[in-house]
Amino acid sequence: MRRIVVFGAGLSSSVLIDYLLRNAEEQNWFVRVGDMNLKNAQDKVKDHERAEAFEFNVTNEIQRLKEISNADLIISMLPAHMHVEVARQCVGLKKHMVTASYVSKEMEELDQDAKDAGVVIMNEIGVDPGIDHMSAMRVIDQIKSKGAKILQFESFTGGLVAPESDNNPWNYKFAWNPRNVVLAGSGGAVKFKQEGRYKYIPYHQLFRRTEIIELPEYGRFEGYANRDSLKYREAYGLKDIPTIYRGTFRKPGFGKAWDVFVKLGATDDSYVIEDSENMTFRQFLNSFLAFNPDDSVELKLMHYLRIEQDSDVMFKLKWLDLFEEIKIGIPNATPAQVLQHILERKWTMKDTDLDMIVMYHLFGYELNGKNHATESYMVIKGEDRVHTAMAKTVGLPVGIAAKMILNGKISTPGVHVPIKKEIYEPVLVELEEYGIQFIEREAEYKGY
Repeated sequence: MRRIVVFGAGLSSSVLIDYLLRNAEEQNWFVRVGDMNLKNAQDKVKDHERAEAFEFNVTNEIQRLKEISNADLIISMLPAHMHVEVARQCVGLKKHMVTASYVSKEMEELDQDAKDAGVVIMNEIGVDPGIDHMSAMRVIDQIKSKGAKILQFESFTGGLVAPESDNNPWNYKFAWNPRNVVLAGSGGAVKFKQEGRYKYIPYHQLFRRTEIIELPEYGRFEGYANRDSLKYREAYGLKDIPTIYRGTFRKPGFGKAWDVFVKLGATDDSYVIEDSENMTFRQFLNSFLAFNPDDSVELKLMHYLRIEQDSDVMFKLKWLDLFEEIKIGIPNATPAQVLQHILERKWTMKDTDLDMIVMYHLFGYELNGKNHATESYMVIKGEDRVHTAMAKTVGLPVGIAAKMILNGKISTPGVHVPIKKEIYEPVLVELEEYGIQFIEREAEYKGY
């Protein structure tokens, strides 16, 4: 019997663990699920005869080594910064590993050691990154097989609230980690390439540089640039492409309103606010504005950021209760932590709410002297608050990749992302069985 050990039993692991247990008998697996909160793990495995829950602390090196030693494959659903130490020990003990997170510099440095040990370390096999890589590479390889030259690649993904649960003026609720939402884009200048020119967007301009994409049946979405698009040129085989741009989806109007928080400095996570525990929402907002005892907070904000009193932006801010004397109650908090607390009051999903994942690719290419464009998009809704769209699109690819590694379908050792056809094709085919599939259509080529 082959042993799979899952580290982490948070919200995004529910569908993954269901998949592993559903296949456990046929594949001859025994699945152990560990989490700091034992009840989380127990709730996921229930009373399955081929599964066991256990309390797990990743910082306990002896426990971590024991679990890895007794496994055939480790799936890490831990926070991203914890993956590398797990991976290092997997390589040392010659055990395969799967994660859904981005490949860090430290993870890349394990590549040769993993090859020498004959170990597969599969990363970026969730939704974004993951399904975005695989679905894009499938179309890129199809276009290249015609002898075409790819001129343009744009890709957007959004973790959003489903239309039937969308009932607030921001058209947004937390479908994934709230902290990551608050800090999105703050990691440095965003990089991409536009018609042969290298472009950079500093954080303070990021949410005002957006574009609108319209999808049949689902309406208009607003995209803003995400991270470093340039690093994907080589991985995707698009080294000399004139235009490459990866971004994040929100609904129209979100970026302009979120830009208020960025311009104020309310998303800063680098310092602690004095006496934050006794501060109110209104005082928090006022702390970023110029001192003027004769003007209201509302007036100072509108003057500083040139916001009209009856604008949609002011309506969104008021809806969050930002101008109210509501006590924050969090000691030693950074601005970003205070903002997250304020947002969670209004943006947290209710038990009856459904989430939605939207992914969109645009490919522009030249074939036989003519320019063409192809669009490819996917929209997935959650079933409930356990089987969410996020959990499905993260967990299913991870589970499928684990199965392929254990069955020798993925056998090349090293640190990988799923961009090769022998990986992406079978994963995408199986995902279609679960309703995760892309619609492709020809589009008008417009350049960038």
